[in-house]
Amino acid sequence: MVTIMNRHTITVLTLLLCLLTACKPGTKKGQNMNEETQLKIETTMGNLVVKLYNETPKHRDNFIRLAEAGTYDGTLFHRVIKDFMVQAGDPESKNAAKGTMLGGGDVGYTIPAEFVYPKYYHKRGALAAARQGDNVNPEKASSGCQFYIVWGKTFSDSTLIRMATQRNNQRLENTFNALAQTRMKDIYKMRKNNDQEGLMNLQDALFIQAQAEVDRQPEFRFTPEQIKTYTTIGGTPHLDGDYTVFGEVVSGLELVDKMQQAKTDSHDRPLNDIKIIKVTVLK
Repeated sequence: MVTIMNRHTITVLTLLLCLLTACKPGTKKGQNMNEETQLKIETTMGNLVVKLYNETPKHRDNFIRLAEAGTYDGTLFHRVIKDFMVQAGDPESKNAAKGTMLGGGDVGYTIPAEFVYPKYYHKRGALAAARQGDNVNPEKASSGCQFYIVWGKTFSDSTLIRMATQRNNQRLENTFNALAQTRMKDIYKMRKNNDQEGLMNLQDALFIQAQAEVDRQPEFRFTPEQIKTYTTIGGTPHLDGDYTVFGEVVSGLELVDKMQQAKTDSHDRPLNDIKIIKVTVLK
């Protein structure tokens, strides 16, 4: 598939900003900017209601725009994994024949990542944007249309500590590999000349540089709130900080539970289609 004068000038600018704000996508006339937009997702298995976070405006406005355009009508929850999540929004899933592998469809654009972490994380019921992998998408930009709803499972305190440690170790490894990529010409030359000493010296230098870069960044940790949620309610903590969470289910979480238990084929597509009938903006 598919992570911004003088008094007269100030008065004029203020008026223009007010007019622009009144026309901002995703904000209805008379709606308080602090209110969160809610949408009803009607499916062939039942209905659920989600709310969209104002702190992720690009994802919020895009989701509303697609809903109002009918883009999601007739699409499937095409990828369902028990104890993990349910994914939907692929335009190519409309009327897709049984057995067709889905998940590659899009709307021709991506959305820049909007991580509001750790405030918003992958707790059970979280609404998040799907995306392509880091190898082709290092900026972690979101799919323009595909989304998933988290189910997940509960974890022990020790498992969460181990996950955080692995994340920090992985960050060091990724930083080292990125630095190594910038020196590939030197590495190839030393390999060609069988310069083992040169390779070892370069490796040591790159490791020191990578460690220094990682040390300048805050260490990845789960907050007390996350730990409480992941040990009692559940979720998918290994996705935190890598995928944009832009909303959550406020009604109908039991439907997500039913969906994630659906029998699926080898591509994680439910054997019996779960179709989105309509997505409607409620407020």
